[in-house]
Amino acid sequence: MSTSPVPTSPAGRAVLITGASSGLGEACALHMSRVGFHALAGVRRPEDGERLRAAATGRLTPVIIDVTDEKSVLAAVHEVTELIGDAGLWGLVNNAGIAVTAPLECVPAEQMRRQLDINVIGHVQVIQGFLPLLRAGAGRIVNVSSGLGNVALPYLGAYAASQFAKEALSDALRRELAPQRIPVVVIQPGAVLTPLWSKMSDTGHQVLMGAPEPVQELYRRPFLGFMEANETSARSSRTTPDDVARVIFRALVAKRPRTRYTIGRDATGSRVLSRLLPDRALDRIFGGTSVWTNLRN
Repeated sequence: MSTSPVPTSPAGRAVLITGASSGLGEACALHMSRVGFHALAGVRRPEDGERLRAAATGRLTPVIIDVTDEKSVLAAVHEVTELIGDAGLWGLVNNAGIAVTAPLECVPAEQMRRQLDINVIGHVQVIQGFLPLLRAGAGRIVNVSSGLGNVALPYLGAYAASQFAKEALSDALRRELAPQRIPVVVIQPGAVLTPLWSKMSDTGHQVLMGAPEPVQELYRRPFLGFMEANETSARSSRTTPDDVARVIFRALVAKRPRTRYTIGRDATGSRVLSRLLPDRALDRIFGGTSVWTNLRN
């Protein structure tokens, strides 16, 4: 007899996914609607919501939400409460995020604040707003992090800082909410080719060009080599947004979900290496330019 967790039926249950305008969030929202959930697709622009609604084959309702705007979050809580009533939320998937990619010496304070505001503080704000609905629905929280929540890589320090913070928040929440029987799950995807990669490249170049010329000279060659190598590696990644969506689905329906799900050899590799190797060994591995290649080997 199998001892694996018995899945819970998604039929009619409501799940809110933030950052659903593109990439992983879009794939997740569409997948949840296909498998029977009532997918509440968190988007910032009405036109993105209508595009998703037209593409969905199941139940999908766009919800306008800017995770960094307290009034927007409160309005979304009110809207979702009106939509689902006493049934409550079955799941909250915190996926919204950006990635600031640049040498830390070059990252302006404004960019660092924006990185943390969207990827960390925004998620806390959303969780605080929707916890009453999660209690009502006997629901769970799924926080989308990254393999970079295990190892901080060169030129991705700002992004890694936000992912490390999200990992810590998830651990604390899991322990605080355990008495209330609200599971908290972390999803750690590795490299996945989404629009985030082109945005990372554009932001990285802008940040570097904004630094003083002597500083640019110090970093230009290794940083541009890093960006080129890792974008090439991302394009060759076998992990797709739909792969991530399917794992999020498993986390939402498992009777006893894991605390963490890693997706892709690179994410699994970073988790294993961070536990087994001392800092100096990690420094030698990740001191080059092709980080994702190192993780896969």
